[in-house]
Amino acid sequence: MSTSPFSYAVENQVAVITFDIEGEPVNTLSPDISQAFEALMTKAAADTSAKAVVFISGKKDSFIAGAKIDFLSTIKTPAEAHALVKQGHAQFDRLDAFEKPVVAAIHGACLGGGLEWALACDYRLATDSPKTSLGLPEVQLGLIPGAGGTQRLPRLVGAQVALDLILTGKSLKAKKALKLGVVDEVVPAPILREVACRRALELADGKLVMERHRGLSTVAKSRSFKDLLRGLSDQKAWAELALEDNPVGRKVLFDQARKQLLKKTKGKYPAPEKALEVIKVGLDKGLAAGFEAEAQAFSELVVSDVSKRLVEIFFATTALKKDNGTRNPEVKPREVTKIGMVGGGLMGGGIAYVTSALQGVPVRIKDKDDAGVGRALGYVRGLYDERVKRKSLTWRERDRQLALVTAGTDYAGFKRAELVIEAVFEDLALKHQVLKDVEAIGRPDVIFASNTSSLPISKIAEASRHPETVIGMHYFSPVHKMPLLEIITHPGTADWVTATCVEVGKKQGKTVIVVNDGVGFYTSRILAPYMNEAAFLLAEGADIAELDRALTDFGYPVGPITLLDEVGIDVAAKVAKIMHGAYGDRMLAPNTTDALVGDGRLGRKAKKGFYTYAEGKKKEVDESVYALMPHGKDRKRFDRAEMAERCALQMVNEAIRCLGEGILRSPRDGDIGAIFGLGFPPFLGGPFRHAEAQGLTRILQRLEHYQERHGVRFTPAPLLIERVKSGKRFY
Repeated sequence: MSTSPFSYAVENQVAVITFDIEGEPVNTLSPDISQAFEALMTKAAADTSAKAVVFISGKKDSFIAGAKIDFLSTIKTPAEAHALVKQGHAQFDRLDAFEKPVVAAIHGACLGGGLEWALACDYRLATDSPKTSLGLPEVQLGLIPGAGGTQRLPRLVGAQVALDLILTGKSLKAKKALKLGVVDEVVPAPILREVACRRALELADGKLVMERHRGLSTVAKSRSFKDLLRGLSDQKAWAELALEDNPVGRKVLFDQARKQLLKKTKGKYPAPEKALEVIKVGLDKGLAAGFEAEAQAFSELVVSDVSKRLVEIFFATTALKKDNGTRNPEVKPREVTKIGMVGGGLMGGGIAYVTSALQGVPVRIKDKDDAGVGRALGYVRGLYDERVKRKSLTWRERDRQLALVTAGTDYAGFKRAELVIEAVFEDLALKHQVLKDVEAIGRPDVIFASNTSSLPISKIAEASRHPETVIGMHYFSPVHKMPLLEIITHPGTADWVTATCVEVGKKQGKTVIVVNDGVGFYTSRILAPYMNEAAFLLAEGADIAELDRALTDFGYPVGPITLLDEVGIDVAAKVAKIMHGAYGDRMLAPNTTDALVGDGRLGRKAKKGFYTYAEGKKKEVDESVYALMPHGKDRKRFDRAEMAERCALQMVNEAIRCLGEGILRSPRDGDIGAIFGLGFPPFLGGPFRHAEAQGLTRILQRLEHYQERHGVRFTPAPLLIERVKSGKRFY
């Protein structure tokens, strides 16, 4: 590196090492960084004017965000990875055994290798800032912690807590990290450096003696471990300790963890399973064996296909954060200080919640009557109350954010809104009326965004006096959980309108893709043939539970029939007719939904669909539904792999059509949209990555195979045929 990312200064007998990579928004780790830090630690060891060391970041809101992902992508072989991991182990082992006390002063993101670095220090302080978070998210990239995290964390906080953090990759706020023992103290950000230096000297002088056990720590010499347990559930705490310390109990713990893990991952994600094994090795056979197991597992995973796909998703979402949604990167979004929301319900309430909670902008909801207004406000309040219950929000913070959401039955409060989003029924005439109403009372340049899932935005814009300000913002339900926002532009949408809506989506915490106009846009369009194929399989005699299981085994989070119940069978039937009208017989659905709707089977919302819903919870297949289908209760046996292939191929083929027709701007957006919006298996990388991994020629052959058997709905996308002939790839 041309300049060192570290600065070194002795302050009152404490060597303060500041990490600040020039020109980068966050600090990340790489071999170059490790070598520079090693040199400074050697200097600190020899410096007689320094009795202790404090390690702190020079970044505004980042400690260390983890390893440099670009560097990890350059690793080609397990042997290369193994050598790098062992090198990192040696450096962190030296830090762990350093002859002088080392204090980690943490503010901002302390993730992955950053937390592993901090774990090798003697003492950890974190700020109480909401920007501060700690975690080991490696499994989200198909990896495991590779710098000792699988060994040091369980010894610090206990196996149960460590498994929860490592196997899920979730992060902690500072106060939660303190409670679990991940950090030793939480302080306000302005005094972090001062307190860190004081603690370093206290450790060096023997005035501060750390006494830790299974995530419980004390900073006061006079407090004993028994004292620390008081105020907790002593019986529970000791029971957990006994379980982990007993070999038989530990086996039960890990067996149960593995069982729950496989239930969730279906064996498709090897990283959590590897992490489980590595942690167990370390606890059963000691640190040396654990470190070697960690090195071996990390080395295998970093070059695996699953990790490559997940890393590609990481890069794609990172690129989208910098994308304004237009061809001109110089277009700037306009400031949005107030948002109008027409239509409450689950969608409207959800949009109001993410706007107030994450964007911090006032929202005014309009619904048709007082009952609707009450439901909308009640739904928003319920989401806030849930956060208070989980202790991720105080009641004061809840009240402050909830005050940003107001509602009424008229357009009062809409006059100053720069953006109005409508989430009314999928009826073109109704949407036209709402658009006219908004333009009549709103600003001349008010942006009108429709949350439609299928109606063309250009058709909606026909009713506008300013069609350049009309756009689509397609959210997914439930809004507060689903990460995707699909923004739809018609040919006349102004670039500043697009950029503004993209910025709003980002501030709402969404991953945003921008697509061009067309019936169904992108996500609804590729979902339609997928769902249609599932319906055809049912009509051919497939078992409902077996069909759902085939697709969850493939990697989807839920099966298509469960999804149909969740969306609403009546809604799906209406969308199917729209798609058939737009795209002809290849989008024709089997004629079974009308009978289901006629029987009152609308899905979960009616507590009557393909499944039973006792007390609102999905239980089992409602066998009586078969009476409304061809073959009745006489179901046929289908190969699960074939059922999964038929449905997934439909989604992949339609995605390729969307790219060929210009609905999609890029394969990247297509992959992100399918994964984040529809649950396409992330480990497969999305429809385009999956097609390339399978081989475009093979995808074409399988489509032609099913076309011969089932007809026009499997007609290969013209772009797929062209790419196979030319030998070109999507990436």
